[in-house]
Amino acid sequence: MLRTLLVIAIGFLPSLFSLWVIRKTHLRTRLRMRQAAMNVSGMRVRQNIRSIEGDTGGSLSGERYYLEGVGYLVGDISCKFNARSGYIRCAVNPDGPCQGCRHYEPKELAGSEQRT
Repeated sequence: MLRTLLVIAIGFLPSLFSLWVIRKTHLRTRLRMRQAAMNVSGMRVRQNIRSIEGDTGGSLSGERYYLEGVGYLVGDISCKFNARSGYIRCAVNPDGPCQGCRHYEPKELAGSEQRT
C-alpha cells in the first residue's frame, strides 16, 4: 500500500513541477506586460507635453487648427494624407512640416464632382 502511494506521488511530481513553472512564467509575463504598458504610457505623456510646448512657438504653431465637434487637428487639413489627428500630421510625413511637402495632394470633396 505504501509503495503504491509513493509511486502515485512520484508520478504527480513532474506535473506539479510543470504547473509551478507555468504559473511562475505567467506571473513574470504579466509583470513585463504591465511594465511595458507603463513605459508606453509614459512615452505618450512626454510626446503630448512636447507637442504642447511646440505650439507655443515651435514647429506646430500655425499648423494646428480647431475644428468644432472634432477638436484640434495638426497639419494642412486640405491635404489628402492628413491624419485628422491632434498628434500627427499625416501618414506620409508625420513629423512635418506641411509647407512645401512633396507628397501634398488636395483632398477631394464629396460634393465636388464635375458635371459635363
